[in-house]
Amino acid sequence: MIELIRDNMAPIMFGGLVLFLIIGYPAAFSLAAIGLFSGLVAIELGLIAPNFLGNLTYQLYGVLSNELLLAIPFFTFMGVILEKSGLAEDLLEGFGQLFGGIRGGLSYAVIIVGAILGAITGTVAASVIAMGLISLPVMMRYGYNVRHATGVIAASGTITQLIPPSLVLIVLADQLQRSPGEMYIGATGASIVQVLLFMGWVFILSIIRPADVPALPPEARTLHGWPLWKTIIRGTVPSLALIFVVLGTIVLGLVTPTEAGAMGVVGAILLAWFNKRLSWSLMWDGMNSTMRLTAMVVFILLGARVFSLVFQGVGGGHWIEHMLSHLPGGVVGFLIFVNIFIFVLAFFLDFFEIAFIVIPLLAPVAEAMGINLVWFGVMICANMQTSFMHPPFGFALFYLRGIVPRDKVKTRDIYMGAIPWLVLQLILVGILIAFPELVTFFLDKAPEVDLDTVQIVLPSSGGATPAPTFETPPPPSFGAPAPAYEAPPPPSFN
Repeated sequence: MIELIRDNMAPIMFGGLVLFLIIGYPAAFSLAAIGLFSGLVAIELGLIAPNFLGNLTYQLYGVLSNELLLAIPFFTFMGVILEKSGLAEDLLEGFGQLFGGIRGGLSYAVIIVGAILGAITGTVAASVIAMGLISLPVMMRYGYNVRHATGVIAASGTITQLIPPSLVLIVLADQLQRSPGEMYIGATGASIVQVLLFMGWVFILSIIRPADVPALPPEARTLHGWPLWKTIIRGTVPSLALIFVVLGTIVLGLVTPTEAGAMGVVGAILLAWFNKRLSWSLMWDGMNSTMRLTAMVVFILLGARVFSLVFQGVGGGHWIEHMLSHLPGGVVGFLIFVNIFIFVLAFFLDFFEIAFIVIPLLAPVAEAMGINLVWFGVMICANMQTSFMHPPFGFALFYLRGIVPRDKVKTRDIYMGAIPWLVLQLILVGILIAFPELVTFFLDKAPEVDLDTVQIVLPSSGGATPAPTFETPPPPSFGAPAPAYEAPPPPSFN
């Protein structure tokens, strides 16, 4: 029995973690408890030395001193401020009036505004709550199908996970040991495809089921001409300014994500003040939400470091690599397994837990198989969007359930309305696997040199100036013969 445990310590640790998470025990404490207990067992079995756990001090200090993770509270605080700053209202009113005359116009407006808010805030909660409060009553008033309306709002909020400057991309960059700038540039093409897929589905729905997405009646389109464009400009110009401050400065390499988040917070506060929404209660709500999310992330990451240290110490990395590198289908088989595995985990875990627990186990295998880690991270990010959308623990659905009236919108309608958009997100994952250039095309590529084609051409001597010859110069002479040295006679002791 002891030998069986000794030989299978890594899979036992992983199975114990899955069991604790299924039971519902908090992920942070499950990770830390299993890691510490397994470490003590491993010491008794002779798998690791007692002083091996001394590395835990450096691991935990590395988490607390990681400046990149400071971006998380900044982006969270900025998202809460923008949620109540009036920016989403201006954007939705302007684009809703602009596209209202066509079928599905309000859906197009929600998708575009969701993409714009995603490029500013990087948080799902702010986008879903803001658009749900503003656009859902209007869509229901003018006859939009309830399931479609809730689905498009929830899905447009989850675009935030893929559009830079996403919190998920920052966390994945840290776990994959890649720069956030590379992750942001790589996610650009994928996020554009995601928006086009969503808008394409609305277009198809407007053809096959036009009653679900009616156009606004003429009396509802009250803005025309300059007043309409004034409303659009009022919402768009601050948005573009914040996008440049937050995202443009990171991509250009002018600031770090943490510094960009700090500047975004200042911009969000100024925007709330400009729209006369700034108040002490708003600031308190923002700080309270930020504190809760940041504390959760830090505790999960600390627990994940404890688990990961012991798991690697007992050979878990080699066990994972051996198991995944021998899957049928090679790289494609590995990618299919990874996406199915993460999709299933997303039913029970949120994206922070998946990023901190699973990604450190998968990244070494992907790198050993020659997979571009930036593309790998963007693909996983596209998959992790589904954790916000599918029942029973989709956070975007929870946010929407909390703000819509229960007498008009049933929970079943919210869940059923999310299914088409969930399928579209999975289609995006398949597109990224089939066309990795959507990510890698935007990245800087080092010049490739084929050593088989390298030729060394020497100049020919025929008909040309002969190559110079170099002879060793004679030693210098100082006008006197070199002195001769003879060995002295041996000493005599007689």
